[in-house]
Amino acid sequence: MKNLKSYIATHQNRFINELIELLKIPSVSADTKYKKEVLNTADFVKKSLEDAGCDLVELCETPGYPIIYAEKIIDPKLPTVLVYGHYDVQPADPINLWDAPPFEPVIKKTAIHPEGAIFARGACDDKGQMYMHVKAVEYLIASESLPCNVKFMIEGEEEVGSESLSWFVPRNKEKLSNDVILISDTGMISNDIPSITTGLRGLSYVQVEVTGPNRDLHSGLYGGAVANPINVLTKMIASLHDENNHITIPSFYDHVEELSTAERAEMAKAPFSLEKYQQALDIDAVYGEKGYSTNERNSIRPTLDVNGIWGGYTGEGAKTVIASKAYAKISMRLVPNQDWKAITELFKNHFESIAPRGVSVTVTPHHGGQGYVTPIDNIGYKAASKAYETTFGKTPIPQRSGGSIPIVALFEKELQSKTILMGFGLDSDAIHSPNEHFGVWNYLKGIETIPYFYQNFAELSK
Repeated sequence: MKNLKSYIATHQNRFINELIELLKIPSVSADTKYKKEVLNTADFVKKSLEDAGCDLVELCETPGYPIIYAEKIIDPKLPTVLVYGHYDVQPADPINLWDAPPFEPVIKKTAIHPEGAIFARGACDDKGQMYMHVKAVEYLIASESLPCNVKFMIEGEEEVGSESLSWFVPRNKEKLSNDVILISDTGMISNDIPSITTGLRGLSYVQVEVTGPNRDLHSGLYGGAVANPINVLTKMIASLHDENNHITIPSFYDHVEELSTAERAEMAKAPFSLEKYQQALDIDAVYGEKGYSTNERNSIRPTLDVNGIWGGYTGEGAKTVIASKAYAKISMRLVPNQDWKAITELFKNHFESIAPRGVSVTVTPHHGGQGYVTPIDNIGYKAASKAYETTFGKTPIPQRSGGSIPIVALFEKELQSKTILMGFGLDSDAIHSPNEHFGVWNYLKGIETIPYFYQNFAELSK
């Protein structure tokens, strides 16, 4: 790996330009009007893996968007790394809050990224982080230094629940057989404090609908005489938390993993400034479940949040109307041992039970997944830790994430493999938000660090 840095320096502009071209394609899987662009993105990724030197690259059809499978098998007797990533992105809404169009990437310097960051939807989640792996393997193949076998599985439905991946994986266990799974779809503490994500929360996502009268009504003639679905919905949602921000759904906490005092003390050692956290978000106070710190609330505790709410008239001016219907989208982040299907059923039963007479309630499950914790004593984690030590000069801190990658638990169940989460994004990169970005330094640092994972994993597997 002596020429790794020089290889990156030589090809740096190409690496950045290729990522920019990938980011220009609006691969929004949640919106069917982007179907052609999502398929074009799959073709782009397929060609990139071919150009990187993989021997076999396939566009695998599924009930939904295709999965790109690729491999470079140098010796069946050597260990195999399976790289997972996704090429679809979140919707860019609200567009008016972007400083530049979300699919016209620009590089700008920021206080956190003085070398520049690429601003575009998908820059960090997950096109930039996925593409690091393509370029890292390109280097390993070009320099004839790939120390083990590698497979890629890149999907196009992660942002909408990975339904086709759940169909694909059980049907292709032999094709996907591996010794460890490597994913970069998480972050690290900061550019000078590397960390490895060791835990992910599960997810349950639902949509609720409250229906009142059979049509929209004049609020003067009917106001106060019939149930207003919007009023009812807001009261129902408000009742889902008590005064301590504890979730009120019966049995919701029955299987919640409670960390010991010692484990919580270890978590508290991670550098964290509450003042800087509040400044970054332009808030004057944090908010959450009583008895837990901010970093505990967003990682080891379950949550319930409204992600969208609508109904009635929202256009310019006034319209005095009582809407016939009101809607909300609600997500629950879950901790290990909470089964997402059981939690969805608990929510449905409870939400329907608290509806007052005069309205009807429909709860529609959307998608979900289980939480995951990876042990830090396996060779995959050790290989990743040594890789960060080599390129950052520091031992990374193991850290649980508040985010969810539901398919990680699926991989362990179906493929019997542990997953290592080597993220290079930062909390400030605004994933899922307007002005999402990914530091150029982080992108190139990922390309530099990932090859050492392969080297370390091959050596530790002997």
